[in-house]
Order: sequence, then structure tokens, then C-alpha cells
Amino acid sequence: QVHLVESGGGLFQAGASLRLSCAASGRAIISFGMGWFCQAPGKDREFVSTINWIGDTTNYADSLKVRFTISRDNAKNEVYLQMNSLNPEGAAVYCCAVSAYASGHISATDYKFWGQGHQVDVFE
Repeated sequence: QVHLVESGGGLFQAGASLRLSCAASGRAIISFGMGWFCQAPGKDREFVSTINWIGDTTNYADSLKVRFTISRDNAKNEVYLQMNSLNPEGAAVYCCAVSAYASGHISATDYKFWGQGHQVDVFE
């Protein structure tokens, strides 16, 4: 069992940058790919980004790859999402998740442990 806790969200002005963190406990995540997903009110959960176990392969939603960067620190058992040039459309609850595989995956069904998520709000 892996327990995930996200942090770093809050209320931000459009154009700002922030870094979300995801701290894992209960088990080392070094063997697993990790992912970030988001869900806005009234919408389905969406893929944001994923990273493989060692951190040398990443993938992003097409609309986000220019502004977002995923990274991980296996020594700290943490994963991060750097979000630049925030816009109001990006306001959502952002969740991190542990992949069932060493590689990163786009589909939420390939993830077996989830954090509760952290809210990111953006105002003009």
C-alpha cells in the first residue's frame, strides 16, 4: 500500500507558476511510473503528465507539454509537477498516482494508488 499526499496548490493569478509536490509513504515508489491527473468541476478526470520509474521518460497532455514539467526524486520518494503560465482553464483538483508498471501511462486505469488531490485555482 502506498499513501500519497499532494501539496503546493492554492489560489494563483493567471500567468503565475507553481510546483505541486506528491509525497509517497508506505512503500518506495522507485520501481513505479508516476502520473498526474486533474479534474475540474463537472468534468471527467484528465491525464496531465507521467514519468517512468527512473525519470528519463516523460509524457504530457498535448495542450500542456510546453508549460508543465514532471520530475521525481526517488531518494525522497516524491514526484513534482512544475506548472508555468497558469490560466483559469487549468483550475482543478490535481492528483498524483502510482502506476502499476515501471513505465508511465496515460490511462488512469493503469494506476493503482491515488492521492486525494490538491486544489489549484487561478484568477485573472
